[in-house]
Parts: sequence; structure tokens; C-alpha cells
Amino acid sequence: MSRRTLLASGVLLPALLLLLVLVSLLLGRYPRPPGMSVRLLWEDEMAWELVTNLRLPRICTAVLLGMTLGAGGAVLQMLFRNPLVEPGLLGVSQGAAFGAALSMLLFQGSVVLLPLSAGTFALSGLALSYTLARHLKFGGWVMRLVLAGIVVSALFSSGLGLLKSMADPRRELPELTFWLLGGLWGVSWADVQRMVPIVVPALMIIGLMRWRISILALEEVTAFSLGVAAGRERALLVIAAVAATASVVAVAGLVGWIGLLVPHIARRLLGADARRSLPGSLWLGGIFALGCDNVARSLTAGEIPLGILTSLIGALGFAIILLRGTKVARE
Repeated sequence: MSRRTLLASGVLLPALLLLLVLVSLLLGRYPRPPGMSVRLLWEDEMAWELVTNLRLPRICTAVLLGMTLGAGGAVLQMLFRNPLVEPGLLGVSQGAAFGAALSMLLFQGSVVLLPLSAGTFALSGLALSYTLARHLKFGGWVMRLVLAGIVVSALFSSGLGLLKSMADPRRELPELTFWLLGGLWGVSWADVQRMVPIVVPALMIIGLMRWRISILALEEVTAFSLGVAAGRERALLVIAAVAATASVVAVAGLVGWIGLLVPHIARRLLGADARRSLPGSLWLGGIFALGCDNVARSLTAGEIPLGILTSLIGALGFAIILLRGTKVARE
């Protein structure tokens, strides 16, 4: 059995993720780096509480975060036929962050209003990027969409800066600043319970429709000739990806580069067919986010913000992909 077939069979990547989850439960600075033994869980009541009430909800959130951003990036890249598209580039992540921050300041982070505000502004960011790209009169579709996304992201980033300037410098500003760096240090089971009803159905929709995405990526006339209601199905997939992204951003803050890097890795390992590359993006996203979070909480006595770590690793990884692609093209 070839490597690609083994990966595409849906066995190896889920097994790797499960193994990483089990290792992550024991990894940390208690009782001493690099972690604890399985035996300690049964002998030390504090160790059991630490694993069940701190590490386990954090691990679940990291996996959902990575799966959402990986699958969401893959969907947007294929539907927009643009390998540079990801939630952050189209203003989705920045819009969600702006909506969540606005809810934090106006409604003290209401359990109901925070994800609703994040989702509303995430969809607004995507709509603004798409509308602006359609009205630009120069360049190809890829260039126009990238430029529009940069503009919309900058607008929401400016809005975030304005909210920070209006926040209480002693109470609200530090919390908002650290939240925007991206991190899972304050995650609890309550946060997981708020994410699951949105993220899990959205990922199920994306997974069940992966057979259609390759067709939906075709031109409108071609898709229509094949009997596909392209407009409605594309809208459903985009809404699912954006809603899930908004939900995880509302909890984890701005965590970048996962949605851009992971789909590229999945396509290199599994091929361009969405039936294989989309599940690959989902599993690889979970592995990447959880691995980065393990490093963020275990490397030093203090905690490294997750968003900084994913940006550093993601940028380096994407640069390697670009350089290898250039080398292959020259050869």
C-alpha cells in the first residue's frame, strides 16, 4: 500500500492525532518537565484534576481550532480557486475578532452575544472582500481577491485598534490585548460546550459535501451543465466554514496561518482531489494546532501565545513550500 493510499484511507492521520492527544494529556510542567506518568494520575488527586479540568478541555479546543481552520482554508481555497485564500486573508478572522472584541467591551463577553457578534462580522468581512474584488477593474481574480482581503482585514484591524484605545487600561485592555495574540490558557469546559454546537455540525456539512467541492470549484456554466445548484451549495459551504471559524476565534483569539499552510500540505500529501485533501486538511489542522499548543504551554515556564507560534511556524513552512515549488519548476 502506497503512502498516499495509506494517508487517504483515513487511518494514519486520525491515529496520529489520537496518539498526540494521549501524549498531550501527560505533557506539561507538572510535577516536573516534560510531564507526568500514567501512574501518577491514579496516585495524585491534583494530577487528575489538572488533566480532566485544565488539559483535556484545552486539548479539545486546540483540536477543534485546527480542524476548523484547516478545513475552512481548504474549502475557501477550492471554491474561490485561489491557493492564497484563507480565513485570515479574506477578513473572516479579523471580522470575527472585531465582533468578539466589541461584544467583550459592550456586553462583558455575553455567552450568547459574543459568538453571535463574531459570526456576524466574520460573514460581513467575507462579503465585503468578495464584493470589493468583484468591483475592481484590474488584474486577475486571484490578485483582486487578495487585494480586497488585505483592505478589509486592514479595516477590521483598525477597528480593533480603536476598540483597544477605548478599553479600560486597567481591566479591559490587558485582557483584550492578550486575547488578540491568540491562546488557550483560559479555556474551560464551558468554552468547549459553546463551540461544539456550531463547529461540529459545520465540519460535518463540509465533510459530507467534500464529494461536491471539486465540481463546485468549476466555472458557473460548467457546474450548471453537470446538474449542480452551484450557488446554493457554495453558499452553504462558505457559511459553514465562516460560522465555525467565528466560533473558534471567539474562544481562541487570532490564530493565523493554519488555514493557509495546512491545505497546501494536505494537497501535496494526498493530491488535489477534495475527497482526499479535505479530510487530510481537517486531520492535519488538528495535529498542527495541538502540536503548537503543546510547545506553547510546555517550552518555557511562561506561556507563549499560540497565535505567535503558529505564525512563526506557518510562515517558515509556507516559505519552504514556495522555495521547493520554485526549485521543481526550474528543474
